[in-house]
Amino acid sequence: MEKIKKVLFPFLIPVIVLAAWIYATQLGKVPSSLLPGVSSVGEAFKRQIENGQLIQDLGVSLGRVVKGYAISIILGILLGALMGMSKSMWHLFHGVTTTIRQIPMMAWIPMIILWCGIKELSKVVIIVIAAFFPIMTNTLGGISSTPKEYIEVAKLYKLSRWKTFTKVYLPHAIPQIFVGLKLGLGTSWMAVVAAELIASVSGIGYRLSDARNMMRSDVMIVCMIVIGLVGALMDKIITLLFGVLTPWEKKGKAV
Repeated sequence: MEKIKKVLFPFLIPVIVLAAWIYATQLGKVPSSLLPGVSSVGEAFKRQIENGQLIQDLGVSLGRVVKGYAISIILGILLGALMGMSKSMWHLFHGVTTTIRQIPMMAWIPMIILWCGIKELSKVVIIVIAAFFPIMTNTLGGISSTPKEYIEVAKLYKLSRWKTFTKVYLPHAIPQIFVGLKLGLGTSWMAVVAAELIASVSGIGYRLSDARNMMRSDVMIVCMIVIGLVGALMDKIITLLFGVLTPWEKKGKAV
């Protein structure tokens, strides 16, 4: 019975939403301009696939995410580790990073576009800012929560700072770092879509904005569904990667 629930329950809400959608568009009085039928959305999706537009848009957006996310991983883990291992670095950066982190992502976009224009650089910078803080704060939390006893043992054996980081801090902090990476990846995807909605000539966010301007609600729904599915797939991939790289976490939960 439990296995049946695990298989069926994830599809329960989507089926209910689909049934309500069909009822509203076929039996209800919702105009197609506001909510197109399921068949119309299916046809729009088919056209987007056949003409290669959807694949091209996704490729552009994912390419931007890869660039920005990679930079944010390097910067976030580096600064988080430095702040976690050094009180001086914590005092130097904590106030600034905490203040900047409170600024909503949407507030950054106009200024970044002013500084960097509407080309690739602005999208990458927006992604870096969005993904940096979840990665940095979780790395900081993991590093700073390392038991003092472990650090004392490292000092006793006169390990260098680098070996202390790789042998003591990092193994303890890896689970929390992966939480930050997971949050950062989701934030990266949302950030690139938001940036493309406001100022772009390519990408899935731009396609959504263009469909809105053209009053193509069927294409808008296709874009929204694809954005959600790609985001969920990203989350699943990094969760599986986390499980492979930290098998002891799974064993700990099982116990």
